Amino acid sequence: MSAPRVVSVAAESPAYHAGIQVGDELVAINGRVPRDVIEYRLFVDEADPELLVRRGHEEVVVVVGKAAGEAMGAEVSSALFDRVRTCDNHCEFCFIYQLPKGMRKSLYLKDDDYRLSFLYGNFTTLTRFTEMDLERVVTEGLSPLFVSIHATNPGLRAEMLRNPRGAVSLRWLRALLDAGIEVHGQVVVCPGVNDGPALEETLAGILDEYPQLATAACVPLGLSRFSNEAAMRPHTTAEAAAVVDLVEEWQEIFLTTLGRRLVFAADEYYLLADRPFPPAAAYEGFPQHENGIGMARAFEAAFGGDEEAARGVHSGFFSWVDGAPAEGYRAPRQADPRPEVGPGPGADARRPVAIITGEYGVPVLGPILAGHEAAGGPVRLLPVHNHFFGGNIAVTGLLTGADVAEALRGEPAGDRYLLPDVCLSQGRFLDGLGLDDLPHPVEVVPCDGLSLRRALESDPMSLFGAGPESVRVPIVLQGAR
Repeated sequence: MSAPRVVSVAAESPAYHAGIQVGDELVAINGRVPRDVIEYRLFVDEADPELLVRRGHEEVVVVVGKAAGEAMGAEVSSALFDRVRTCDNHCEFCFIYQLPKGMRKSLYLKDDDYRLSFLYGNFTTLTRFTEMDLERVVTEGLSPLFVSIHATNPGLRAEMLRNPRGAVSLRWLRALLDAGIEVHGQVVVCPGVNDGPALEETLAGILDEYPQLATAACVPLGLSRFSNEAAMRPHTTAEAAAVVDLVEEWQEIFLTTLGRRLVFAADEYYLLADRPFPPAAAYEGFPQHENGIGMARAFEAAFGGDEEAARGVHSGFFSWVDGAPAEGYRAPRQADPRPEVGPGPGADARRPVAIITGEYGVPVLGPILAGHEAAGGPVRLLPVHNHFFGGNIAVTGLLTGADVAEALRGEPAGDRYLLPDVCLSQGRFLDGLGLDDLPHPVEVVPCDGLSLRRALESDPMSLFGAGPESVRVPIVLQGAR
């Protein structure tokens, strides 16, 4: 088990005043060795924690002067200090099995760890969950958790997970709900496998066995060109429409019996079925926004000026723990919010704007942007086909630098190009390329409607030479090599 290593210290924080430095290893806290960042947070939450710090080749004791409950102000390098609990399922639809070789090693890690579910919203199948895990979740109040259900029929679930424990592991879901833990579920719907009558059986099973479930999301499987599973195929338009119809039928049943809709279909289903999205109110606060549920309506509301929609769809989906490293959707999308490279002297601020998006973004953004201009210039969409993954992958968040670069090569050099930050993690695309690898400079904009509108209405020329306090929206401009 490795010790947590400090990667940043907040200015003027208790850790800063105690002399904690970047690179310090926290060997023990009040004589206890934390297994993960959750325990780390509990230990340093106490008043005046005593840290055994390894600094280079020596160990020193540091007492951090702070009140109980006050943040210490140090971020550590990883969420887990012991081994991550890897997934022992072999699902046909698992996207990690569909990744090509040569990508970053971290992308191939297939976890099934309830701690990462609590920290980052990762979905767990509970096939490796134990009595000790249940005791810890309940004792420490690790809520909410996110559980992959896929099917409530034990035999079908075991078949889909390719793991006999899949037939019985939902007993832990029942135990979690009995203990008052908030749980959000997910059903990855695979055509010909767990759709149709099987999906109806699953929704009936949720009502019968797990009515305390906070939400359940029905999402389509993502299928890349690297999949080797012959039984896996994309939904047809009719199959997508059938999923939408079934979900909406069961929403009425849940509303009647429980007073809430509980189950929701992913935005992708409405796009595949060529159906209008439900009204924003039908998503009941967008509790599974980051899972693709209600993103379009939330974006539309935020673009229209609803600042609450822009803020609220993210809050509460992932539990936040002081000191936890930013990973997944919490990872920084860009390294520096200040402009770095701008247009040359005499450049026209009133120039056409192109919004880079995945192919699914076109039917969502098109109606919203109809007739809209950016600081007096015309706005167009620049859809990018996902050649890298292929298959039915058309969401913006899975665009790679190579595909974005290819789409930009034939575009005018003088236009403004806006790139949603969801394409990046710590400033890199999934294929490892960076913004400097693109043929034209781009502006990275946070992936919500309000930020996009502000970016469109801002004068890009006013950003150059300005201090950070004068930048109205977090945009980073980067030049090509």
